[in-house]
Amino acid sequence: MANNNLCIREQANPVQIEKCRELLAVGQGAFGQLSGILALAGNGVRLKILYLLEEEGELCPCDLSDILDMSIPAVSQHLRKLKDGNIIHFRKAGQTIFYFLKPEHLKMLRSFFKYIKELNEKIELV
Repeated sequence: MANNNLCIREQANPVQIEKCRELLAVGQGAFGQLSGILALAGNGVRLKILYLLEEEGELCPCDLSDILDMSIPAVSQHLRKLKDGNIIHFRKAGQTIFYFLKPEHLKMLRSFFKYIKELNEKIELV
């Protein structure tokens, strides 16, 4: 690969630059997965759904529809995107489908939810 972006400053650290390139190459899969999750969670409704699923453990589309004051088809479209993005999973109980967060994504998402809770607490104090 030709490198047309060579730094000409005197203090350039080619070892550091190469080390950082290697770090990015090694983490390529993780970057892709995280950016996909963040892209889906970047929608306000989907972020609320993820937050509610983390808080409640699992919810059905009807519950989410009532909570979010949205139609069931609209909620279902958001759930489908989250399911297709491999962020949530579901279980059936008779005719009802319950959605929940996949455990492997909880650790990353919880830091965002913690931030939301902290902001809510500050607002309540005012």
